[in-house]
Amino acid sequence: MAILSSPTGRGSTAGADAPHALLAHLRSALDKPLASYHLVMAASGLLLALGMMMVLSASSYYAYVNTGDSYYFVKRQVVFLIVGLGTAWLVSRMSVRTLRTLGWVALFVSLLLLVLTYTPLGDDVNGNRNWVVLGHSFLRLQPSEFAKVAIVLWGADVLARKERLLDQPKHLIIPYVPVTGLLIMLVVFQGDLGTAMVMAAVILGVLFMLGAPKRILAGLLAMGGAGVLAMVIISPNRMRRFTAFLNPAEDQLGANMQATVGIQAIASGGWWGRGLGASRQKWGPLREAHTDFVFAVTAEELGLFGSLAVLVLFLALGYAGIRIALRSDNSFFRYLASGVTAWFMFQALINLFVVLRLGPVVGVPLPLVSYGGSALLANLIALGLLLAAARNEPDAREVLTGRRTRKVSPRVTTVVGGRS
Repeated sequence: MAILSSPTGRGSTAGADAPHALLAHLRSALDKPLASYHLVMAASGLLLALGMMMVLSASSYYAYVNTGDSYYFVKRQVVFLIVGLGTAWLVSRMSVRTLRTLGWVALFVSLLLLVLTYTPLGDDVNGNRNWVVLGHSFLRLQPSEFAKVAIVLWGADVLARKERLLDQPKHLIIPYVPVTGLLIMLVVFQGDLGTAMVMAAVILGVLFMLGAPKRILAGLLAMGGAGVLAMVIISPNRMRRFTAFLNPAEDQLGANMQATVGIQAIASGGWWGRGLGASRQKWGPLREAHTDFVFAVTAEELGLFGSLAVLVLFLALGYAGIRIALRSDNSFFRYLASGVTAWFMFQALINLFVVLRLGPVVGVPLPLVSYGGSALLANLIALGLLLAAARNEPDAREVLTGRRTRKVSPRVTTVVGGRS
């Protein structure tokens, strides 16, 4: 009580000083050389852990009904997670020269895989021919996920090579836009509008961060919008989804079923949720519970608290990516961080818009969280690229170089009488 009644007023202002002290500690932590690296590791690690937990919870019933094994999907996800983490670690430690070369390899490989979807090796899933089956069903890949990696990595190399000419629109656009546009068109003709929209958003995001003229951005946005509109009009399935979005009361057991059940799952979660594993909507009505609508199950089981945690983690990852891009003194890593950040943020935004019924269903998974081997592997490769950019921030590079020098420095020995 003596503190509260102190004539100096110090006790009464202690609570008011707490937020300032917290901000001071936060600024101090962010000023450390490897702060961006650790922030990416922490945010992505928590998202991956949450994703594995929710895939296990959301897929158990569906997996048991269709395969007889409740752990079927989560076991496959664990395999891709292990492979992806190893690949991400390897990519994060590659030299800039190796990464720039790898960008061209990724471009040609993704082009080849996308073309293979139009051959007998291609496979249809939900009306979209966006899978390649290799080795008599031994390996199934979704090439469009790896095409996102190619857009980011190859695009960073090309734009960095032409950095001094990027103030000229023709050099800003060519060859970046035509080549990446070819990848998008191959995905469009597969029927995968959602993935094509994410790829286009990444390109626009990178150009925006480069400071492209507004007329170029507006022109590309208008072309993309016209393309999306055309694809919706010519496809009865997409038109049905779009009209269902405009009229939520229409076709509750058909086109509107997923969106309606997803909203019901979110609404029933309350503040703290029903409890992990206690979702009711995953028992049949929400067919895409472990893929595109995993956020709905998260909200139902973990409530508003869990939903906000997911949003905060994505915001932290986005902040870290922008921070890396702004702090980088290497144009390649600057464009690379911009591309990866645009990819994750736009794709997460589209998925959340769909689940929250702010947009029509387009079939886009939530990065790092939703089930999907190809998507998870591509996401982890992108995380490795972002970590490589974080390790090459000027302050981080200086610290890491110092550590490496101390590790390899030769041991000093004293020579006495000709013996060491």
